[in-house]
Amino acid sequence: MWDYTEEVLDHYRNPRNVGKIDDADAVGEAGSLACGDALKIYLKIKDGVVVDAKFQTFGCGSAVASSSMMTEMIIGKPVEEVKKLTNKDIADALGGLPPEKMHCSVMGHEALEDALKNYYNDEITFSDINSDSASKVVCTCFNVTEKQIIDAIRDNNLKTVEDVTNYTKAGGACGRCKGTIQNIIDTYLNKEDSQKAEKPKLSSAQKIIKINKVIENQIAPELQKDGGDIELVDIDENKVYVKLHGRCSQCRNSVLTLKAFVEQTLKDAIDKDIEVINIEQ
Repeated sequence: MWDYTEEVLDHYRNPRNVGKIDDADAVGEAGSLACGDALKIYLKIKDGVVVDAKFQTFGCGSAVASSSMMTEMIIGKPVEEVKKLTNKDIADALGGLPPEKMHCSVMGHEALEDALKNYYNDEITFSDINSDSASKVVCTCFNVTEKQIIDAIRDNNLKTVEDVTNYTKAGGACGRCKGTIQNIIDTYLNKEDSQKAEKPKLSSAQKIIKINKVIENQIAPELQKDGGDIELVDIDENKVYVKLHGRCSQCRNSVLTLKAFVEQTLKDAIDKDIEVINIEQ
């Protein structure tokens, strides 16, 4: 017997937003009755905001709970924010799902993705997830594509074939595709490792030199365009202490915005763990 959270049980026993929207602006589907689970979601969108969402599902309690929670999460939210939703967000909002039931949250996410693709006539990507490549079917038993498997691996940090089966059902019937799934996992993880290797860790001295260069060549010229400037005060591991001068120090909101700009520029160029601290005048 699986251990379900109170949130899962509540949304299963008292599902929200069940039904259909006759004049829906977008409709999306995922799964199929032949595979045991199917979901259809309807969206009403006004001025870029999802003002209503309803669903119809055929599946287990986890599928009902995931669909119910997902609709609650997106109603009232801008489409741009809804596009960033992941299946992990849905599962987390439910307090977690048993590993064997994670495919239910994935199905909800796929239906939502399908609805938004239809709304925008296939001209958008869902958090840069959609890719027309890798669309071939890997698991014929459950009609799971290579793209769906790669999405699940990336979004949920999956490492094993069993993980992929729990999240997508692929490999859960005849098992003949398990070798292919393992190859996909190996290819993805090797690519990820090679990307990490392309950015070697800097020594302390190298990091200081690079921070100086980025501030001098990228950040300071941008601030100077608006009559401002920046002074590097100190560097303590990943903490970078600076002083903002001129216009950039006149308004607190401006300082916060500029601090965010400086920090993000250094993170992108050097290290994602860098923290910028502004020294008040």
